Amino acid sequence: MQIETKRKLTIGVLYFTIALFALYIFVMFILNGVEWAPMVKGKMENPDFSLATWKCFFYPHILFGTVALAIGPFQLTKISQRKPKLHKMLGKIYAIAIFINILVVPYIALSATGGRSSTIAFLVLNAFWLWTTSMGVIKATQRKISAHKAWILRSYAITWVFVTFRLVVIPFSLLLDSSVAFPFAVYLSIAMNLLFVEWKRKKSKKHPSGPKISPSKPVM
Repeated sequence: MQIETKRKLTIGVLYFTIALFALYIFVMFILNGVEWAPMVKGKMENPDFSLATWKCFFYPHILFGTVALAIGPFQLTKISQRKPKLHKMLGKIYAIAIFINILVVPYIALSATGGRSSTIAFLVLNAFWLWTTSMGVIKATQRKISAHKAWILRSYAITWVFVTFRLVVIPFSLLLDSSVAFPFAVYLSIAMNLLFVEWKRKKSKKHPSGPKISPSKPVM
């Protein structure tokens, strides 16, 4: 009972954070207009920067990123785990949302705040996203459920960088130049999120709980 209470609390905290993040995205980039966001104003100083083209890549990025964020916690619930068809459908949406994002990120990274060092950092992040999500999908199609769970959790850890980065970069931006603060925040967020997931997985092996998903069908 205590373990299940902790699970529900964790899912609740995740959704509360995602709701706050979605509100921030809506106010900052949609309600006020993306061109008024501080990071975008800096990009517009570059004569080669095309705001119209950038919007075509940025809006799908935040839309599909938020969709992937929102699906993750629900896949941990008993409702999802007891309904393989629903779990599989949401898993496909999650993977598609990420793969679309992986296609648009390189263009956005080219004009990343902080210059070339930030561009490289976001491309590294994109590579981690592709790697972990692809492995999760592959293991699901192979019906290797345990491995699938492990890789999808890593994928979601990378997806969560969507949030973590924006929290980590604030204090570093106050102390360091953006060419250092932005890439450092990206690498730190990747490391923090993946280490946290591996720690949780190791801990859960010592205290297994929850229903098992039947391996008779792939879950994504």
